[in-house]
Amino acid sequence: MHRPTLIDDDCFAVRQAARRISQFYERYLSHAGITASQYSILALLSDRPGLTMAALSSALVIERSALLRALKPLVSAALVAGHCEDNRRRLSYMLTADGEAKVARAHTYWLAAQDAFERRFGTSEAARLRDELFRVTHQIPER
Repeated sequence: MHRPTLIDDDCFAVRQAARRISQFYERYLSHAGITASQYSILALLSDRPGLTMAALSSALVIERSALLRALKPLVSAALVAGHCEDNRRRLSYMLTADGEAKVARAHTYWLAAQDAFERRFGTSEAARLRDELFRVTHQIPER
């Protein structure tokens, strides 16, 4: 039986690339005082306010417990607020005014990171990579 090496490990390659790209973007986003994960949450809520925990979890492809840990500092910093719906059965999240200001400021740094990444990797290569990664995300079942 052939034992694959790390060079043959798709999961290792994707995780390694994801960490490297996250580190790259975080160098830029740190100037706005947020992480890449926090930016993703804020940007998503800016585009789609009122998402429930389940919808946020699904859109971000993150376990609910990890999402709760990521949301906690954003709620504590009054960037995100929860709103109870359906007689307190459903909690939805939206940005506060401070959250809108934070994501707008951070977006400038995100654009700089995006531009720098595409200059290094290539604009068309980055677009193909994005398309392929989104295809993988949608083709592999959640469970």
